[in-house]
Amino acid sequence: MPETALYPTVKRFLETAGFRVKGEVNGCDVVAVREGEPPQLTVVEMKQGFSLELLLQAVDRMRMADEVWLAVPASRRGRDRDRRVHRLCRLIGFGLLAVDTAHERVEVLAEPGPYRPRPDVRRRGKLLSEYARRVGDPSPGGLTRLPVMTAYRQRALACAALLRAGPGRPRDLRAVAPDAGAILLANVYGWFERTERGVYRLTSLGEAALQRWPAEGAAAA
Repeated sequence: MPETALYPTVKRFLETAGFRVKGEVNGCDVVAVREGEPPQLTVVEMKQGFSLELLLQAVDRMRMADEVWLAVPASRRGRDRDRRVHRLCRLIGFGLLAVDTAHERVEVLAEPGPYRPRPDVRRRGKLLSEYARRVGDPSPGGLTRLPVMTAYRQRALACAALLRAGPGRPRDLRAVAPDAGAILLANVYGWFERTERGVYRLTSLGEAALQRWPAEGAAAA
């Protein structure tokens, strides 16, 4: 739908909040003023969907407005429903509106103003743990469509390298992988096969992995 289709619903929403509203003022889609000393100046930029261009427009409007809102058509699974978008808007200081023109309804998805994300202690801990346990810097940043050399994969390769010489027990591998028992039992990559109770050998997939990542296997050995 064109941006103009959003305007009547956005205008009524702002008027209900005590603003006087006008469209297309000095390049701004919507300009709303609430009387006071000084008056509160609010700018709304409307687009058919959330985009970089919308963000750049809003950044420009922040220099002259007290509040800047972004308004996009309401959807069920679009970017307006993405919580990462909500956090981004709050982080920068924008408000975000989802506009349902069919029902003349506006949903506030993010309020404008200063914002600091709540720390995610669990994810922070996992990130620091993976960083600390990974040996060297085996995967270049920006890697896509290829397996990432995680710390777990490194330890599994270390186990595979030692088992290349013949079957072994988890205790024989703990020098290179303290969690060798769990790695062999889980067998996430299909590299290991149990030959008898507590004894494992390398599979053909494990051999192929050592050929694919020879440097990791050599480092482990």
